[in-house]
Amino acid sequence: MTPWLPTAVAALFYSLAFALRAFDFIQVRQTLKQPLLLLAGLAVAAHGIAAWHQVFDGGAVNLSLLPLSTSIFWVINLIVVLSAIRNPLENLYLLLFPPTVAMLFVALASQQHTREMATVPPGLGAHILLSLLSYSLMTIAALQALLLAWQNRRLHHHQPGGRLRTLPPLLIMEMLLFRFLLAGFVLLTAGLLLGLIYVEDFFAQHLSHKTVFSLVAWTLYAVLLWGHYRRGWRGRVASYWALGGFCALMLAFWGTKFVLEVVIG
Repeated sequence: MTPWLPTAVAALFYSLAFALRAFDFIQVRQTLKQPLLLLAGLAVAAHGIAAWHQVFDGGAVNLSLLPLSTSIFWVINLIVVLSAIRNPLENLYLLLFPPTVAMLFVALASQQHTREMATVPPGLGAHILLSLLSYSLMTIAALQALLLAWQNRRLHHHQPGGRLRTLPPLLIMEMLLFRFLLAGFVLLTAGLLLGLIYVEDFFAQHLSHKTVFSLVAWTLYAVLLWGHYRRGWRGRVASYWALGGFCALMLAFWGTKFVLEVVIG
């Protein structure tokens, strides 16, 4: 199967799911869950096939920026769609699906220029998997924090109506945010520990910046979780800390990969 086919199918269903949710968001009404989940589920299934084609080649793994980013987007969307079965997360589709479609086509068109094939030992593979899962969960948390910040801003300015009614209640939004943050923090901690054990020669492999930004992100998330569970931090404060941690984590992965592969080349 050519990778263009699953990419086109994924883009089609992502676009349909986005259009359905966007139309109802503009009309200030809730979308029927089952049709939206069906479209999103079909999109994620096709996305998984496309990501497999871009990342795996024989017995080796393509660890370059664009194919790996495609996989991260797939994991993010898979988690969101599965979580949306029982939780009100459909508004995240509005933030996730358009950049996902763009990433799929950019990665597919550019893959011949970004080949970085490698065999992965089990220990390093576990580190990569945990890191990928933690990046995905923290990305979801960051998007949830954006919606929460917008919700808090509207309520603070006494504007509770309009499209704000399409969001779940504030307490549910905060609960979902900290669920993702806590799960992502546990996986990030485990990934960093495995990295310290199995990744050698940080400086020789140009990994020092990635390590520093990852530790900064870990510290920000640790302070946020401590502040929430011990001091009751919530609302805008929690959103800003979550977004700060995500910025550091984004620099650790995408920033480092971009500099190494595009700037330095």
